[in-house]
Amino acid sequence: MSPAYLTPSTICKLHVLWKCSNGRLLREGPFENIWIQPAAGDAGGALGAALFVWHQLLDKPRVTNGNDQQQGSLLGPRFSNENIAKFLAEKAIPHQRFEQEAGLLEKTVSFLEQGQIVGWFQGRMEFGPRALGSRSILGDARNPKTQANMNLKIKFRESFRPFAPAVLLEKAHEYFSMSPGQESPYMLLTAPVLEKHRTPLSSEDAKTMATNLDLRQRVGVVRSDIPAVTHVDYSARVQTVDELRHDRFYRLLKTFEQKTGCPMLVNTSFNVRGEPIVGTPEDAYRCFLATDMDVLVMEDFILCKTEIKHSMSAQEQAKYVAQFKPD
Repeated sequence: MSPAYLTPSTICKLHVLWKCSNGRLLREGPFENIWIQPAAGDAGGALGAALFVWHQLLDKPRVTNGNDQQQGSLLGPRFSNENIAKFLAEKAIPHQRFEQEAGLLEKTVSFLEQGQIVGWFQGRMEFGPRALGSRSILGDARNPKTQANMNLKIKFRESFRPFAPAVLLEKAHEYFSMSPGQESPYMLLTAPVLEKHRTPLSSEDAKTMATNLDLRQRVGVVRSDIPAVTHVDYSARVQTVDELRHDRFYRLLKTFEQKTGCPMLVNTSFNVRGEPIVGTPEDAYRCFLATDMDVLVMEDFILCKTEIKHSMSAQEQAKYVAQFKPD
């Protein structure tokens, strides 16, 4: 089929099938490990062209050491605390600055524990179509309301759309059908939630799952103790998080685990549907105002929606979202 005839919904389905195939290939195929280039689309063409010139035309050797040479795919711009402080001062935006990372992480975790949705803007931006902990929107995977709230009030898309769990690498096998130490740093493998974390369905819920064709109703049925990242077939699109690649994001998850016993968070890209992932502090603040996001964390700064006097009206929100076509 020519790409010109692929609708957004068809492309979305193909992406889902691709990620499911990746997981099956790893679980059932002949390979101990597989590595998938995270921007395997038009954006990855630039990377392929660069590698072609380097290795084929310039005849440079390909040296491998068994490690991820893309190192988390964090190839985009970074904004310093000074850049962000200047922006906040110019706009007279209320904020709190933390001198110690531990305090910043504990405060962020306290918001997440309360069911609040957090915009997370840290370090260099990801290269590729997925947010991997640098330009992310985060929520509590244990909260059954997180999925619908993030879809309807943040992403402005259908309430049944699934979200991915960002889980500590060393704990992923305790929640998902993955081998100990098995990596999925680019959110490209789908794995079933383990039976021990699944929730037995009540007779009413079982009837809903069996007979109700409305996916919005079926997805609202709690199927595990991490309902915000468990799809109707008990699958999840897993991102494993390690300290080498993910730095502060890893330590945020560690802090959340220490406080709650849960080693994961919901992770979705920092944007509304159809909008490019935010790249600058200005982009992040504008998206923060235009949605029902509760908290924005940019490097060492925390902004709370309740402390900001100027927020967008419903009309301004609608105008902002209307700029971007549904994906």
